[in-house]
Amino acid sequence: MSPLKRKKLSKIRFELDKLDNILIKIIKKRTNLVNKVLALKDKKNQIIDQKRIKKILRNIKKKSIKNKIDPKITNRIWKNMIWAYIQYEKKNFNNK
Repeated sequence: MSPLKRKKLSKIRFELDKLDNILIKIIKKRTNLVNKVLALKDKKNQIIDQKRIKKILRNIKKKSIKNKIDPKITNRIWKNMIWAYIQYEKKNFNNK
């Protein structure tokens, strides 16, 4: 790789790192909201809401297409995030 390309790569990676910092803050906000939702659930079987999951994924697909993002990427990200939060809720259900 040429020195010029390395410099460009370094700048792009710096921008990616800045975005990661923003995403961390957003994930913290999302986690706080998930904690509020969890506090409202009376039974552990209320954690997984298949209708809600399908609706979220359908909306993400529409928004991805509208914004010219490969919906396969956003679908995978959201599915992983949803299931990570489901595991989080299951783990923390008795601690609420």
